[in-house]
Amino acid sequence: MTRFFAGNRFAQQLLSYAASEAAGKITRLLVVVVIARTMDPAAIGVAAAALAAGDLLKALTENGAGQRIIASPENELEQRCNTARWIFRWWCGGLFLLQISVAGLCALMGQPTLAALLALLAAEYLFMPAGLVQAALAMREGRLHQTAAIAGAQVAGANIATVILALFWPSPLALVLPRVIAAPIWLVLMRRLRPWRADEKYGFAPLRDFMTYGWAVLGTEVVRVLRMQADKLIVGAMLGAESLGIYFMAFNAGLGLATSFTQAFSVVLFPYLCAAGDRLAALRGGLGLSLVVLTPVVALQAALAPFYVPVLLGDGWQDIAPVVSILCFAALPSVIWSAVAGWLRASERPAEEFAVSVLIAVALMLNTAVLTPLGLTAVATGYLVTSAVIMLGAAFYYVPTGFRTHQRRS
Repeated sequence: MTRFFAGNRFAQQLLSYAASEAAGKITRLLVVVVIARTMDPAAIGVAAAALAAGDLLKALTENGAGQRIIASPENELEQRCNTARWIFRWWCGGLFLLQISVAGLCALMGQPTLAALLALLAAEYLFMPAGLVQAALAMREGRLHQTAAIAGAQVAGANIATVILALFWPSPLALVLPRVIAAPIWLVLMRRLRPWRADEKYGFAPLRDFMTYGWAVLGTEVVRVLRMQADKLIVGAMLGAESLGIYFMAFNAGLGLATSFTQAFSVVLFPYLCAAGDRLAALRGGLGLSLVVLTPVVALQAALAPFYVPVLLGDGWQDIAPVVSILCFAALPSVIWSAVAGWLRASERPAEEFAVSVLIAVALMLNTAVLTPLGLTAVATGYLVTSAVIMLGAAFYYVPTGFRTHQRRS
């Protein structure tokens, strides 16, 4: 196994991002342990609502401009970077104003705490534009070990800060403020990793090149975050802040692994596919490796949930162990669909990824709305079954189709 990782670049890069995510998960585990013992479910629910709403808006930053840099031919690189820089600056500025406006609406609706948390989270947009081109260039050049280390340092730093704040000042702010504190850390490290300055003598790439590709990427990222967060908003609206706090804890304990691994896998897979001569073979190799690593981990996590949930969260949380066990298995279809989605995006077919993403999001929101009255175990079971049927069905549909197309082109 050691020899395999030493000779397989994709495996090395995936291992780096997996280690980065593991650092984030370990420190996130400390967060879960501390807030379960220092904050009541209602306070956790308010913070969860702010983070969910903030993440929905933050998904709008994924407009495909970074992917256009990663996939750029050498002779168009500087032009694309110049245009992407302009897009990032105006786009993030607009999102900052949008989130401040949403916070204002929350204040007018009698939710001052939620409004304050959303306004604070908006500060992230002030730091992002100055480092996004550099991040895309670093990934294009294969510096994924370094970008993984930066991402891990950002998340781990935010989690440690959350633990400290929760111990000395247990409030919803403890879950939100560290994300803002970590943003300038990411910016400084990314600009040092891959220095770059705009040079307008190279000109600009046409906006149309970004728009025709970017609308589907943007739509996909929005519905992906909607899929990950809307169920929490539905549970909170139907059952209240306390039930949302319980569901939030169960969801993070169960699907935290899936979300972390899928994110790491997607980040590594896209530049790997863009650089591959045979993208379908690269897809199958990368996905096969990931499933071999992930499947036994998921099974072990699900089996041990009744033991580690009360130990980590306290005796008052043991009832969510079955929900955690069920959600663990959602990691597998999620990774499979993430691989196929990355392949579609690298093959200039983001619109097809977008269509399936919309279907998944709508189906999972309906699942939550219909099953919430039956309890959180029913919601988790429906989440697993619905996501598995749609994600696996879409994966089996697109991969054979792409294989036949690939054969004809050969």
